[in-house]
Amino acid sequence: MSERIYLAVDLGAESGRVIAGRYDGSTVTLDEVHRFPNGPLPLAGTRRWDVLRLWSDIVEGLRKAAAKYKDRIASVGVDTWGVDYVLLSKSNELLGQPYNYRDPRTDGIMDAALSRVSRQEIFAATGLQFMPINSLYQVLAMQLKDPEMLQFANRFLMMPDFFHWLLSGSQVVEFTNATTTQFLDATTRDWAYDLLRRLEIPTHMLPQIVPPGTNLGKLRDEVARLTGLPRIDVIAPPTHDTGAAVVAVPTEHTGHANWAYISSGTWSLIGVEVQEAILTEAALAQNVTNEGGVDGTYRLLKNVMGLWLVQECKRMFELQGNPFDYTQLTHLATQAEPFR
Repeated sequence: MSERIYLAVDLGAESGRVIAGRYDGSTVTLDEVHRFPNGPLPLAGTRRWDVLRLWSDIVEGLRKAAAKYKDRIASVGVDTWGVDYVLLSKSNELLGQPYNYRDPRTDGIMDAALSRVSRQEIFAATGLQFMPINSLYQVLAMQLKDPEMLQFANRFLMMPDFFHWLLSGSQVVEFTNATTTQFLDATTRDWAYDLLRRLEIPTHMLPQIVPPGTNLGKLRDEVARLTGLPRIDVIAPPTHDTGAAVVAVPTEHTGHANWAYISSGTWSLIGVEVQEAILTEAALAQNVTNEGGVDGTYRLLKNVMGLWLVQECKRMFELQGNPFDYTQLTHLATQAEPFR
């Protein structure tokens, strides 16, 4: 077969990339087309994501891909980190710059939620690890501190789904990222409407949940003109970056917990793949999480500190006028006295 190109927009907490996957019928070769920085945007005492700049970089990456690969390009899809979201008004206006999950507005919010609905009930419904960064507590913080934003919100989209909407016009939430919200019922695989009503979170703004691999439609005309791409398919991959990474584990035993993985980035995630969410008292006691996977699976895992400390060291060195790349930092770490 003639070579086909599949574009991936991979957004991380520190950087973003547009990658071309070249498939010749037997082998996939990955080419990095465009790389750009990302990070929290300080704004009036808050931490946000500059999604408009990210969109500009995505467009630039797609433009480079179009110039290089032309009509061999078949599709594009986006993955990002979990938990963060975008709110749109009825007229599809962006309601503020989206918050970064490390914004301090969620301090104390989890305890407030647990005073209304017990930890056991929330876990039995959602199966998710209790972390103040979860979308549930971010939205509850908005409910308490910025309620007018929720009043105007007509659509809730996870970060990759926001970019898929810009690409295709389709407003849906993909399953793997939906599971990071603590809004999703892990048994029915739909929104946990009863839990959300008890917490007075508006459910009218929640769109349809779709599985990874869903064709969201053709690239918008305006984006095609802007980038030089043909009207290729926009495909929802596993939009949570860890969900996408686990697909690449070379195993034939999908959904069987006889193998484990470690996915390391800003966070490190250690877990196994299972067919159904594990909602037991033991799972709750260990504060493990059930995140959605591909082919109807769940990823039973633990979120632990990853490379964020190293990323923060790099950022602080740069602010002090000492820019180091990661190779240099690794070398310096090997020479440093431990635990000083």
